[in-house]
Amino acid sequence: MGAWTLDDIPWDRLDRGKVDPEILRIVKAASLVEQNGGDYAHYLCNVFHDDPGFQEVARHWGDEEIQHGQALGRWAEMVDPDFDHARASERFTAGFRVNLDARKSVRGSRSGELIARCIVETGTSSYYSALGEAVDEPVLKAICMHIAADELRHYKLFYTHLKRYLERERVGFWRRLKVAVGRVAESEDDELAYAYYAANETAAPYQRKRYNNAYARRAYRVYRAHHVERGMAMIFKAVGLTPNGRLNRLASRLAWWIMRRRIQSLERAAA
Repeated sequence: MGAWTLDDIPWDRLDRGKVDPEILRIVKAASLVEQNGGDYAHYLCNVFHDDPGFQEVARHWGDEEIQHGQALGRWAEMVDPDFDHARASERFTAGFRVNLDARKSVRGSRSGELIARCIVETGTSSYYSALGEAVDEPVLKAICMHIAADELRHYKLFYTHLKRYLERERVGFWRRLKVAVGRVAESEDDELAYAYYAANETAAPYQRKRYNNAYARRAYRVYRAHHVERGMAMIFKAVGLTPNGRLNRLASRLAWWIMRRRIQSLERAAA
């Protein structure tokens, strides 16, 4: 496992009076996505079937992701005794499942797969950093800071293996950029939307747009400009661009403007 365990979380400091019900909803959803790390590790081991060194890395990464889900799920159960993390996880995987039979990367190459993993780790490290800074509840804050540190370390790990595979596969800049843009666009696919649904809904039928908007409206609120700028720098590095140059600053400002517009649109639709 990583540098921390569930025993390192200060569970006795839980302050229910500082829990935001809207944050609780997205934490429940996040706990299910993180718990899915085992399936993603299985998929990665299939894709890198002849690379035992990377397979070991992938399995270790999957175990840490599962621990993230356990920590978030335990917090949510403590705050809301009606929430059953194990049962919600079963609902989630029944409706959304990684293709465990895949033998090749859906990104077209192993380099592409590693770029996609870097993008995911960029998103999660930024998200948990933002969430940890936004909340006042001390236990959730501690969990988020631990997870954010893990996700940043995971990014560096995948980036190290990306450099190794780029030397073999010679994937050019435009293909790297295409993979990155595609994976960013997938942030509003069924995974988060269905996780939000499985964690928070009990009766209504699943509607992708409805639950995607419900998740995004709550999650995007926690971000600040510096989280977007840091995330953009990590994306630039993964695709082979200078992470701290003028282009990154311009892209960060644009991304922050787009996110604020998206939040405003979601708030108007929910009003």
